[in-house]
Amino acid sequence: MIGRERLRVLVVAPERHALRQPHAGGLEAVVWNRVRWLRSRGHDVQLCAAEGSDFLGADAGLHLPTPRWHRSHDASDTDFPEGHRRLMADAFDRIRERLDSPETTVDVVDNHSLHGDPILWSRDVGVPVVTTLHTPPLSEMVIASNALTGSSPHRFLAVSQYTARAWSVEGVEAFVFANGVDRDQWRLGFGGGHWVWFGRIVPEKAPHLAILAARRAGASLKLAGRVGDAVYFDREVRPLLGDGIEYVGALRQPELADLVGRAAVALVTPVWSEPFGLVMAEALMTGTPVAAFDSGGTSEVLAGIPGTAIVPAADVEALSHAATGLVEQARNGLARRRVREATAARYSLDRRHRDIERALTVAARSAASPHELVEAVGA
Repeated sequence: MIGRERLRVLVVAPERHALRQPHAGGLEAVVWNRVRWLRSRGHDVQLCAAEGSDFLGADAGLHLPTPRWHRSHDASDTDFPEGHRRLMADAFDRIRERLDSPETTVDVVDNHSLHGDPILWSRDVGVPVVTTLHTPPLSEMVIASNALTGSSPHRFLAVSQYTARAWSVEGVEAFVFANGVDRDQWRLGFGGGHWVWFGRIVPEKAPHLAILAARRAGASLKLAGRVGDAVYFDREVRPLLGDGIEYVGALRQPELADLVGRAAVALVTPVWSEPFGLVMAEALMTGTPVAAFDSGGTSEVLAGIPGTAIVPAADVEALSHAATGLVEQARNGLARRRVREATAARYSLDRRHRDIERALTVAARSAASPHELVEAVGA
């Protein structure tokens, strides 16, 4: 057991969206909760994040540039406007120089950026860095990771075994550290008649397939989330709205948790290599059953939890049938509280945060062995 220490932590957020509600996606929600919890524990936490984020201090040197699109319709979750990557590189160069200054005191960097530069701070500055891998392998991050030396005080965590294996193929070895859900934020709901889909509205999340599945079952469906690809939304989603299919927009967490908790079943429809799928754990924490496509790490995340069904990716008919079956199970006695408790036992955010607190403490002792880190994260 590692003794409690007050840490000086620099949290580097994903740079595309501001950390604030409504959360842009699961990644932003994870980091937002991380900063909030570490500060509540008395740690000295500085945040490096996009302008407009919660928890940012007055120090503009830690503010990252927000993408500026010429037309809002061009905004994308997969690309950046021209010139933005250069602005990001310049910002990270300035932060690296600050970390290398004798006046800067940081014990450890908690890195969630999807940019390669923060990974290299462990090599170039010697500051301990813990990088969490939230996505499938990204070439820029792989290049940076493979440029580390054996003496670089750096450790990688991955949000699932599936994600860890994918990065391992690229030569990046990571310990598994699953995401968590705050059971106080995602309270037990009482269910209801509608089905629900929530998340980023982008092609790889395929909400249009959730609509088709609901229509096959004759069910009403409410969709919630930020439109991350306006062209996709207008082409594939908007024409399917109406007749019991409703888009309710991007909701703040309390309103979203209420919507999900009042649903009969949640549909999760990734058609990409889903690293974790936080929406599954969030829905289950409210007691709402989940029917999901078997893509990426979804089967790993749902394994052994009651009130779940997994079907082949993109199989709309199978998804519709599985969701209908879960609704029938609920009518015939599947207890929502049982679903919630099984989820909390595995994905309670309080437990996850205490694990990361220990992991950051271990990493701050730059001579820490891999065995100590495994012990700290409970791997």
